[in-house]
Amino acid sequence: MASPPILDLSTLLTENVAVTKEEILALNAQRDEFEQVDRLILLDLEEGLAVGIKTQRPDEFWTRGHIPGRPIMPGVLMIEMAAQISSVIYHLKFETGGKKFFGFGGVNQVKFRGSVEPGNDLLMVVRAKTLRSRIAIFEAQGFVDGKMVFEGDVTGIVI
Repeated sequence: MASPPILDLSTLLTENVAVTKEEILALNAQRDEFEQVDRLILLDLEEGLAVGIKTQRPDEFWTRGHIPGRPIMPGVLMIEMAAQISSVIYHLKFETGGKKFFGFGGVNQVKFRGSVEPGNDLLMVVRAKTLRSRIAIFEAQGFVDGKMVFEGDVTGIVI
């Protein structure tokens, strides 16, 4: 059984821009195929909460080989998206200016509950459970058309 949603999705306006792609790129090192967030549509640093969105294009690098004839976004990229949003929360909360590398420390309780396909908007809700200067743990939930397709915890550490 899926966890209850972290927040009420009906309160979100997907056209909002709280953090731009350019601001995300100034904080996170991932480039090209590994840019997994188009923008944040909500950011609340006091709560350690952010919502990111990425429209899955038909020409995403994974569409050709995962799975031919029925492209499905790899689960590891959902985890990556959650981690990138977590990283933005970390950098903005601690005002690092992107000067530190905040990388994976682990993932836990990950469940894939549906598929993400080209043309889908993947909405990722991320909230800090623990947020300290050297380590942070975030809970994340991904949604397509209001249906939860992913949930799990992401741990980040300063490397």
